[in-house]
Amino acid sequence: MMSSGWGAEQGFCPGYGIHGVTAAPSFADATDALVSGVELQESAKGEGILLLADGGRFKGQLFGAKEIGEGELVFTTGMTGYQESLTDPSFAGQVLTFTYPLIGNYGVHAGTSESSRVWPRGVVVRQAMPTPDHRNSIGSVSNLLTLHGVPGIEGLDTREITRRVREYGTLLCVFGPASEEDEMRKRLAQMTPPDLADLVDEVSIDTPVILNRGACDANGAPLPRLGALDCGIKYNILRELCRRFEVVWCPPDYGFTNLCQDYSIQALFCSNGPGDPAHPGKATAARHALADAVKAGYPVMGICLGHQLLGLASGLQTYKMRYGHRGANQPVLDLISNTVAITSQNHGFAVADPNKGMLAQHPSGACSPPQENITGSEVTVRHINSNDGTVEGLDVVGKPAFSIQFHPEACPGPHDAAPLFDRFSAVVNQYLSEVGGEQ
Repeated sequence: MMSSGWGAEQGFCPGYGIHGVTAAPSFADATDALVSGVELQESAKGEGILLLADGGRFKGQLFGAKEIGEGELVFTTGMTGYQESLTDPSFAGQVLTFTYPLIGNYGVHAGTSESSRVWPRGVVVRQAMPTPDHRNSIGSVSNLLTLHGVPGIEGLDTREITRRVREYGTLLCVFGPASEEDEMRKRLAQMTPPDLADLVDEVSIDTPVILNRGACDANGAPLPRLGALDCGIKYNILRELCRRFEVVWCPPDYGFTNLCQDYSIQALFCSNGPGDPAHPGKATAARHALADAVKAGYPVMGICLGHQLLGLASGLQTYKMRYGHRGANQPVLDLISNTVAITSQNHGFAVADPNKGMLAQHPSGACSPPQENITGSEVTVRHINSNDGTVEGLDVVGKPAFSIQFHPEACPGPHDAAPLFDRFSAVVNQYLSEVGGEQ
């Protein structure tokens, strides 16, 4: 069954219901198998052990898949939206700790995931609700984790774990059955940071696809064609873009020139994603595409990793943060309008401030080397985090291009930053009116 852009029973189809679109492609949602009633393997149970790289050891109870969980331990402060977090590709390579003590009380819902699978390598909670209570629930968090082969552990003191991460920074961890503690210690000793891998390559699509061919506005005028670089894009970003543009969903290394020649794009967008923005793999390819678009004078927007890549392309450094910003209550100050928006964020790296440098840096000191400005234009800082002063948004001087570190598409919210998609739409329309709609 084809779903709407806001998933009905099954699947993800962001072009459905858009004016002018007659045959929109659909894609998998992480919950599809639960909707179909697939028979799940038995979930894990029994005593589990979480081991931290700093020597920490925590006892708990296992749930989810019968696997060993390992990766970089991070935390998120959201009180709701756990399904969206679990299916956010930006969590690839990480073990996700929820600070809110009860996770799963309203269950898992069809068609509301942010991708086709669960991305964290493990999940840590104080209590996982075994029997959700919501009319639209199709299963529990444990069911979703079991379906996607992701382990979980509950019954730990997540407050103490969060305090450790806040004080000492994110760190590597491993968890699994207590009976395998010795083997897990060996695995932890040999583990390397997930940031060293090309995580963007793991989460992005392989071939371009037009999501809403023929899209037009209410008056029948064709919508501008946008190339959306997928570095780990969230489904709701694609929904928002499809409401305003005819969207070419494409790999991060497809290249700006190829997008212009093959698809005649009129603007370029770069998405969120996991890992180190300075990694030499597909993140760097996306960075060069952004730089080429800015140099050509095209409208450009970046979100999260896309923001960091625009910063690198503009000659700024990026660096690993002590514990990052992950949650739905991050205050961001717009230095132009002097207003504050409460935003949803999920990032462990940041763009260095041109004047203040690297704020809230990780104890490891991990950062990119000094960068060459390959866009040919300067940038100014427009948004900063009201808590720690870190850079949250950039405007490219004299160009129709900007980026933001936070998520204006956030579900279930907050929605303070949602108008930024309209800002980008206005930038594109102004650009096209000036060039006559021709590239």
